[in-house]
Amino acid sequence: MDAAYLAVHMEEDRRHWWFRGRLAVLLAVLRRALPPRRVRLLELGCGTGNVLGALGGLGEAVGMEAHPELVAAARAAGLDVRPGRLPDDLPVPDGWAEVVLLLDVLEHLDDDAAGLATARRALAPGGLLVVTVPAYRWLWSGHDVALGHRRRYTARALARRVRAEGFAVERVSYFNTLLFPAVAAVRAWKRLLGDRAHDLARPAEPLNRALARVFALERHLVPRLALPFGSSLLLLARR
Repeated sequence: MDAAYLAVHMEEDRRHWWFRGRLAVLLAVLRRALPPRRVRLLELGCGTGNVLGALGGLGEAVGMEAHPELVAAARAAGLDVRPGRLPDDLPVPDGWAEVVLLLDVLEHLDDDAAGLATARRALAPGGLLVVTVPAYRWLWSGHDVALGHRRRYTARALARRVRAEGFAVERVSYFNTLLFPAVAAVRAWKRLLGDRAHDLARPAEPLNRALARVFALERHLVPRLALPFGSSLLLLARR
């Protein structure tokens, strides 16, 4: 991950419309998928803990993060975040987790299969794997380069990769669908201009709030439907 982007990420992951909308969708998916009791959750690559903090409402939540600055920020927020790097490190005993989350992590790994194997090792039998990744190679832009991405995925390719590591895939859906035309247009325009900057320059607050609300509307759709396109993908699978 580009050092300049890292500083932006630490500033924006609780404020930018994309992070706020994604969190709303994820929590809706988890509430529908999980049993009505507290569970043990492990987020691998948790950043500053934007999602991890919300997971505490669902049970015991532990995070792992490779970047020392992000670990420090998450711990300052009172979160249980432990240093480690995929695929070699695992901050909990094998089989500890009932839920493992890889949220926009796999695309950063040189070996995504090894990262999934580590997640499987962390899960108890029958445990739930939750994955989000960026969609469509044709959306590749300077944003991906700044964030240190290695790849983007299609639904079929992601499901195939997860099944190859011994998981039973339950569902795959695209998301960030309502804003997808705008996202695709911005990426195309930036490629035309040769703009290699990331996409996390937060718009003026009224627009930022409006975009977050539109994205968050998908919390009513994604837990129930497999959306046919979008700039991101969500997958649920069982060990």
